[in-house]
Amino acid sequence: MSSLNPTLVTDGVWRLSANAGQDILFEGLWPLPHGVSMNSFLVKGRDCALIDGVCGWDGVPQTLLAQLERMGVRLQDIRYVVLNHLEPDHTGWLEPFARLHPDFTLCASARGLGMADAFYGLAQERRAVGTGDHLDLGGGKVLEFHEIPNVHWPETIATWEPGTGTLFSCDAFGSFGAIGEAAYDDQLSEPELALFEEESLRYFSNILGAFSSSVERALRALKALRPRIVAPAHGPVWRRDPGRIQSWYERYCAYGRGPAEPEITVIWGSMYGMTERAVRSVLEGIAAEGVRAHVFRVPQSHVSPILAAAWRSTGIAIGAPVYEYRLFPPVAAVLDELARKKVVRKKVLAFGSFGWLAGGGGKELAEIVERYRLGWELLPPVEFPGAPREETQARLREAGRGLAREVRAASADSGSTRAQPRQVSPS
Repeated sequence: MSSLNPTLVTDGVWRLSANAGQDILFEGLWPLPHGVSMNSFLVKGRDCALIDGVCGWDGVPQTLLAQLERMGVRLQDIRYVVLNHLEPDHTGWLEPFARLHPDFTLCASARGLGMADAFYGLAQERRAVGTGDHLDLGGGKVLEFHEIPNVHWPETIATWEPGTGTLFSCDAFGSFGAIGEAAYDDQLSEPELALFEEESLRYFSNILGAFSSSVERALRALKALRPRIVAPAHGPVWRRDPGRIQSWYERYCAYGRGPAEPEITVIWGSMYGMTERAVRSVLEGIAAEGVRAHVFRVPQSHVSPILAAAWRSTGIAIGAPVYEYRLFPPVAAVLDELARKKVVRKKVLAFGSFGWLAGGGGKELAEIVERYRLGWELLPPVEFPGAPREETQARLREAGRGLAREVRAASADSGSTRAQPRQVSPS
């Protein structure tokens, strides 16, 4: 865990952040090749309010206390602690913080206060807040609260400071990726912003994807505030162009409805190389149609980037041998995770090798699609015994072309034009 110097966001609003590095699995699941930031904010009127918290992954408040000290703020100056979201990456510091400074009022949604009791058993004065409620800090600083349930827990709220037009959105508009001392969009280069775009999509698909419809409702409500600054709990603070991160999130929500970009995510596994040969033929067909492919071999690839690629793709190609009358287990595990995250309404091609019985993999795929109500359009599968011979390879190439044509047509109908055709070789 590395601490950053506190910085002034705008008049009376300070950012306090810390970065977690590559050695952490976010939520115990998701790799962080570029780290992740955890952002807290201090609003100073006559009274001070601390919005969310930044802490070590072990829950201790040393990082937060050190940053307050640099600002010349004493613990006793903090009268209110606002918890937009009770997940421990934002609240793990609360219990030791309360032992050091018990005299504050805890503000959260009614459901959030119940979670605070369950997690930490705090005895502080508390105030339940919801949409339409205000907290006057004096000195022209007023906090307004907006309920945004299931972004991504049901108790979540966003906090709005109308005087500066600052939206403290917590997980909404968040991103993976650590931040340096340049923590604002107006301090980042276009290549750095492009990385945060990639990491925000991975964050959205990994963390918020299952709640995409709730996120979309929240975005409409928050956009109506016309924020001049968007201050999420993870990633950069957006003050030059807050519309940029909002437009990214609107696009990610649209992907969730489908169709998405004219791209195909190819997910494949192979035991002895038979299905691997088939992957090459399918990719040749996709390339012949000029459609971009994201290619992942499992279990070698983690599901996190696969989710991000599948979320933005209109098509999915699944290459898997039959294994004990079912799908190759690493492929089945990835498909189950895509289903749990509600990767829906995709054009899907399945193909692969079998030893003595065809149809087992396709049967399990159909079960997954039905069980999770994914709305996937399953194209005719290509199954073959043993190794793919010349005639089978021709069928696979044509199947790849057919999927690419379906994807291109569906994306054109939806008006999605962002992607540039590019072929990615098997990995």
